[in-house]
Amino acid sequence: MTLKVVLATRNEHKVIELRRIMSGVGLEIDLVGTDDFPELPDVAETGSSFAANALLKARDVCARTGLVAIADDSGLCVDALNGMPGIFSARWAGRHGDDLANLELLLAQIVDVPDSRRGAAFHCAAAVVTPDGDERVVEGVLEGALVREPRGSNGFGYDPIFTPRGYVLTTAQLKPEEKDAISHRGQAFRALASVIGDLVKPQ
Repeated sequence: MTLKVVLATRNEHKVIELRRIMSGVGLEIDLVGTDDFPELPDVAETGSSFAANALLKARDVCARTGLVAIADDSGLCVDALNGMPGIFSARWAGRHGDDLANLELLLAQIVDVPDSRRGAAFHCAAAVVTPDGDERVVEGVLEGALVREPRGSNGFGYDPIFTPRGYVLTTAQLKPEEKDAISHRGQAFRALASVIGDLVKPQ
């Protein structure tokens, strides 16, 4: 019987991406998002770090559903903005999840920053919590730089303005499997896959 695991997000892009990553490492689970549980309230991301927010979400969803829950918190840390927007990436423009507004505001804030100082990094913390109380967190980082105009349509969030180190294309111009191979979320969830496998295997 395939184990049902809840990813603590209503972002279908993240669910699809994580299914792809998990299948790539051979972890067979029935992964669903919290849209499958419309009664679940959104969890306030009140932590002071990516790891703290990931654990907050995973613990809450696990407690409310009785299922193994995984969650991530990720964001873009811009050198010229002293590491911001960081944990505020998804609501940088004031409203959670407005990708275009967030991206446009960020570009406006660094419009006068020269190319040599447009360094940035995507960070991701991924957590798993089981009904038995087991908890683990792993992290991934993708370093790169920001371009001046959005390019590409394969990604979401800040992907259209981020070029990974050593690449010319933005992460939104990469094929999904290319992005998964290097992305902060891909790194974190591949590391978490073996942990999840150990936690959920039959005793």
